[in-house]
Amino acid sequence: METGEIVSDTRSTTPVTSDSEPKRTPPGLFLRQIVAELRKVVWPTQQQVVTYFFVVLVFVLVMMAYVSLLDFGYGKAMFAIFA
Repeated sequence: METGEIVSDTRSTTPVTSDSEPKRTPPGLFLRQIVAELRKVVWPTQQQVVTYFFVVLVFVLVMMAYVSLLDFGYGKAMFAIFA
């Protein structure tokens, strides 16, 4: 195990069988497992969501401007070469 690796201390509730074909998980057990996993999630606060939204928005706008400038520059170069 590597340093800093996080390992869950919970065990699977799915029974282990010796059959070559895995058994299907019943729907009730599947839903209980989903709820158990969602309880482990650390949900962001509203302030974090707003902050992340603006960070992503600014990043996307910067990337759009960069790609637009590249497109404009390559377009001008192509017209200069072939026109």
